[in-house]
Amino acid sequence: MRANIPKGMGGGAQNMSAMIRQAQKMQEDMAALQEDLDAREYDVSAGGGVVGVKINGKKEILSIDIKPEIVDPDDIETLSDILLAAVNEAIKRVEDTNSAEMSKITGNMGIPGMF
Repeated sequence: MRANIPKGMGGGAQNMSAMIRQAQKMQEDMAALQEDLDAREYDVSAGGGVVGVKINGKKEILSIDIKPEIVDPDDIETLSDILLAAVNEAIKRVEDTNSAEMSKITGNMGIPGMF
C-alpha cells in the first residue's frame, strides 16, 4: 500500500537537514558572540561618580575606584550603599547587554539554559 502525501509535504529529510544546518550555524554564532561578550569591559559609576566599578562580561569585578571625599569613618553605611549600588548596576549592565546581543541571533527565541 502506498500513502498519498499531499504536494509540499514531502522532502522532510531536506527540510530537517536545512534546519539542522541552521541550528548549527546559530550555535556557532552564539558561541562566538559569547566569547566576545565575555571579553568586554564595562565602567559603571554610582553616587554621582564617587564610586566606580569596572566589570567584565563574565561578571567578574576587575576594579573598584573610591574617591576620597566619600570616605567618612563616621558614615561607613553610605559608602557601603553606594558600593552595593555600583556593583549591582555593573552586573545589570552586563546581563542587559548580553541578553540584547544574544536576542539578535536567536530572534528572541526562548532557549532554556542559555543565561
